[in-house]
Amino acid sequence: MAEYRAPVADMRFTLKHSAGLQQLAQLPQFEDASNDMVSAILEEAGRIAGEVLSPLNASGDQQGLQQQGSEVLTAAGFRDAYQAFIEGGWGSLQFEPEHGGQGLPYVLSIAVMEMWQAANMSWGLCPLLTQGAVEALACSASDALQKAYLPKLISGEWTGTMNLTEPAAGSDLSVIRTKAEPNGDHYLISGQKIFITWGEHDMAENIVHLVLARLPDAPSGVKGISLFLVPKFLPDAAGNPGTRNDCQVVSLEHKLGIHASPTCVMSYGDNGGAIGYLVGKENQGLACMFKMMNNARLAVGLQGVAIAERAYQHAVEFSRERVQGRAAGFDEAGPIIRHGDVQRMLLTMRALTEAGRALTYDACASIDWAAQNQDPERQAQHAVRAALLTPVVKGWCTELAQEVTSLGVQVHGGMGFIEETGAAQYYRDARILPIYEGTNGIQAMDLVGRKLIFDNAAGFNALVSEITDDIRRAEAGGDKLHAEALRNAVACWQTCAEFILQHQASDPQLAGAVGQHFLMVSGYVCGGWQLLRQVVACQSDEEVSAPYKEGKLKVCNFYFQQILPRIQGHADTLQKGSEAVMAMSEDEWLSGIG
Repeated sequence: MAEYRAPVADMRFTLKHSAGLQQLAQLPQFEDASNDMVSAILEEAGRIAGEVLSPLNASGDQQGLQQQGSEVLTAAGFRDAYQAFIEGGWGSLQFEPEHGGQGLPYVLSIAVMEMWQAANMSWGLCPLLTQGAVEALACSASDALQKAYLPKLISGEWTGTMNLTEPAAGSDLSVIRTKAEPNGDHYLISGQKIFITWGEHDMAENIVHLVLARLPDAPSGVKGISLFLVPKFLPDAAGNPGTRNDCQVVSLEHKLGIHASPTCVMSYGDNGGAIGYLVGKENQGLACMFKMMNNARLAVGLQGVAIAERAYQHAVEFSRERVQGRAAGFDEAGPIIRHGDVQRMLLTMRALTEAGRALTYDACASIDWAAQNQDPERQAQHAVRAALLTPVVKGWCTELAQEVTSLGVQVHGGMGFIEETGAAQYYRDARILPIYEGTNGIQAMDLVGRKLIFDNAAGFNALVSEITDDIRRAEAGGDKLHAEALRNAVACWQTCAEFILQHQASDPQLAGAVGQHFLMVSGYVCGGWQLLRQVVACQSDEEVSAPYKEGKLKVCNFYFQQILPRIQGHADTLQKGSEAVMAMSEDEWLSGIG
């Protein structure tokens, strides 16, 4: 089974031309992000991903996890791999130096995170959640909490979790029942949480849970939710793990995929109450959590890109080695990569992956621009831009991961259905991505409701203007064919947006019924835009090799001919509205059964 090899060349090119990393490096806070530094980080991260994490992927999937009372034992090799992660300072790349971070751009950490997720998604979920916890605490916690917890979380010595979901509270967090009782300088937390990723494990000396709960006098609904920091071990006077807190794992979920990642049912307060500390203000917990949730949604979109890359590499290796049949134009049997249908599948996998990578890096770069303090106007523009692109990245990139990993199985033929070949694991692991951090239906409604309708398409129109400028640049450079195709796609996208804006007031079901189609049109258009930008950039970048340029052009050609036309079907369906979707009454769903 082939191990993962980080696509460092494409990552470096995408950081440079899609994310604008060199422009970010001109900002005072990112001056250490030199070309040499970026290359060194990518090369070393790629080495660790390929040599340390990737070999544990299949074995971790097969071995899974062991629960022994209140302890969870991870798969063989996971602890050692995590220790290497800590020793390399990999969890600190994008965080503030005052808490032990390296102060590098967020988007650079995203490229590194892609490697972890591609090499071993089960393992990679642990640092992903920890970095989200750091973001939430850095944004909302008191100085005292930041001082006590951020250095350990940023170093990776301690890990973090996000505790939202309960048995009766999934997407609807307004019905959360976990309680928080004031008790002096802290609170006593009691309740149960489910689906808590890496809620218990043996890789770090302490686990910091961020828990949503209600105060006794809290108003009903989401306006009455507060956020609390609940450590597994209470720090002692020296800041080291001390007394065990009143929180523990009850059970582990048995899942379709990510078998080596503990998904926990967590219980708080079985023996009087788990000690927790308020993060932010009372009854403002959801707002405090949104920083973590929004960046986590970008990270989940990145996971879609990462698992797609892994599936693509696996399929290419197999198709180059598997001899089966004589392809057209050849006199003898040879590798299946010669066959037209196999090349169609592989190019679909590669084109979707490279488009998704470019879109994700670009969106994450807007997080960096929105955080800089040199240009307030640019800061505000990028905040809107990042907000608009977040549901597209999360939704579209995780949907493409379903297609790419499924094609990976198909390329293997019957062997793909056999676990030993490894292709099935990527397919299974990818299936969680459209579900967690807000299902893709929620992402679609967010895109339509909050990002299109709420500001009357102001952010959407700004992005269209940016894409139109890039189309003009492509035309000026002589690429009239791709430019014209993308211009037509953008016009189709605008027609979809106009339809929604015109009909949403009279059709309250519209966002839910057609939002997924708008999200997919948005993704395909933005993916084409990113690939066109890259082709244009190849023309002027003297550092890019001729084979790389040729490959990028062929990928772009394929995308524009074979993938971009998909938008028409989504657009036509979208403009039918919600009537057919909402036609069935509740009683009719079982008609014809029994």
